[in-house]
Amino acid sequence: MTIARTICLGFVAVITVGTLLLILPFSTVDGHWNNPIIALFTSTSAVCVTGLTVVDTGTYFSFWGQLIITLLIQVGGLGYMTTTTFLMLLIGRRFDLRQKLAIQDSFDRPFRQVSSRMMISSIISMTLLFEITGVIFLFIFFKDRYELPYSLWLSIFHSVSAWNNAGFGLFKDNLMSVQGSLIINFTITILIIFGGLGYQAILEIYMWIIHKIKNKQERVVLSLNFKVVTSTTLFLLIFGTVIFLLVEYNNPETLASMSLKDKLLGAWFQSVTTRTAGFNTIDNGKMTIAGLLLTMGLMFIGASPSGTGGGIKTTTVRILSNCTRSVLRGNDQVILYQREVPVPLILKAVSVVFGSTILVISISFFISFIEVSINPDVFEVSFNSLQVLFEVISAFGTVGLSTGITASLSPISQILLVLTMYTGRVGVLLLMAAIVGDARPRVVQYPEESLLVG
Repeated sequence: MTIARTICLGFVAVITVGTLLLILPFSTVDGHWNNPIIALFTSTSAVCVTGLTVVDTGTYFSFWGQLIITLLIQVGGLGYMTTTTFLMLLIGRRFDLRQKLAIQDSFDRPFRQVSSRMMISSIISMTLLFEITGVIFLFIFFKDRYELPYSLWLSIFHSVSAWNNAGFGLFKDNLMSVQGSLIINFTITILIIFGGLGYQAILEIYMWIIHKIKNKQERVVLSLNFKVVTSTTLFLLIFGTVIFLLVEYNNPETLASMSLKDKLLGAWFQSVTTRTAGFNTIDNGKMTIAGLLLTMGLMFIGASPSGTGGGIKTTTVRILSNCTRSVLRGNDQVILYQREVPVPLILKAVSVVFGSTILVISISFFISFIEVSINPDVFEVSFNSLQVLFEVISAFGTVGLSTGITASLSPISQILLVLTMYTGRVGVLLLMAAIVGDARPRVVQYPEESLLVG
């Protein structure tokens, strides 16, 4: 059992338990046994914090079913290793070096100077702080519109879903009915942004604030990871907002009928939610082709390492973009904020993008082939290949945005989306490492030779 296999099988175990619980009659509103495919798809989507659904969560599942989904989202957002370690700390059990390495590996080793116990405690405390704050602000909005118990439950469910970048909603139209609310827009987007930034970046922000409050003279040295993650995230948020506003401004199906304030809110929310969140305040199925392509690009990039989102990650994109810049300038080093990026890290970034691209293209091909083979007339009338690609990228990036075709897909295609969500959550390289096993050191040094590229 390698570390990669421990993490991957841990997610499988949580998905399996969630599926069995969601099959039981008490999980559905009508009190009947649930369809196994629906239970598996929903459990995977919750654990992988995706948000894609084949049924309406608010009307199909009972309170107990919704509670199970909330717990699965929380476990999936924190990560299998974080959750199990936290439970071990609660019962006072010690864990060995192997498990400590597995914890750090599940976060891509961002906390080298921090003990595992302190790291887990910080992550849990941070999660509760943000989620409780989100509940308070959302409750301010919901309390005047629904009865107290239900408004409180709506606040809890959507706060947990937003912080973990899950995108599950209890309304049929997700958040389209409240698209003009400032409280909803800013509470949900702030939870999404900080949840996607990653725990390491948030801890550095906290330490910087404490340093400023105490008015210490020594200079705070922020890590390269923090600088890359925050600057790339800020650029993508601003870029996405501006472009969404331009391409959807005159679209009568999305932003055209809104006031200028609501248009800005809609463009901002769409830019944020594409970063693996999955909530929507406009109908994604009625967006322009340019809007859909922009959404797919942002979904494919996703969130940041050690965050609750998926995708190839902001750091990967930044490394490759600077790699291209170095080639164009004739440099043989990749520099980020006056720091040289190690060659193994560049190779890892290339592998992530290549593996992710192959996965998305392959799954899209197979789903299109399956749907055309089963019923070609329905495929051409109900949806097209662009919508299939949109769903696959959404599943891989653990985003959850949909053009509305997920429930219309055949069970085989839905199973393929389940595998895509799972791969997107654990990571392409980690899954391949779990299948292949630990890499063996190379004992033979081969001669170097050049070849034509580009």
